[in-house]
Amino acid sequence: MTAEEHNKFYIFFHEITGEAMLVHREFHEGLLESAYEAALEYLLKTKGYNVERQVYLPMYWKDVQLNQHYCMDLVINDNIIVELKACSNISLSHRKQLWNYMNLTHMPYGMLLNFGAKSFYSEWYHRHEDGNIEKISWRDPVQEMIDVKIENCNQFS
Repeated sequence: MTAEEHNKFYIFFHEITGEAMLVHREFHEGLLESAYEAALEYLLKTKGYNVERQVYLPMYWKDVQLNQHYCMDLVINDNIIVELKACSNISLSHRKQLWNYMNLTHMPYGMLLNFGAKSFYSEWYHRHEDGNIEKISWRDPVQEMIDVKIENCNQFS
């Protein structure tokens, strides 16, 4: 997949991140997650996304539902889990929380958004059918062309 095809396929990550950046620019760091969540929900709904907040995720032991549940911050278009944070740094435990939600629900896409630092931060993930979770990044088509040209030149060295 070329960088252009890759970026077109994952355009929703870029669009959602753009809206989240607007929220951060308006509110800055220092608020509770729920404030960022409400603002992001509003902006995404105005863009035509289907957004659910605090989505109940039941827990099971084998086939028995336990008296325990989790709440996913946002679920967008029934296939994107968005986990919001308002902390100084993202840690592995934050990533694992999102990955566990993705594995429990089998939803293919996940986003980790942090509003708690001076600069907004996001990570994007794709859960494949085999259960592997891949970190996704926006790819630079110009850099890809340069890399291909360099690779082609190296073949003749």
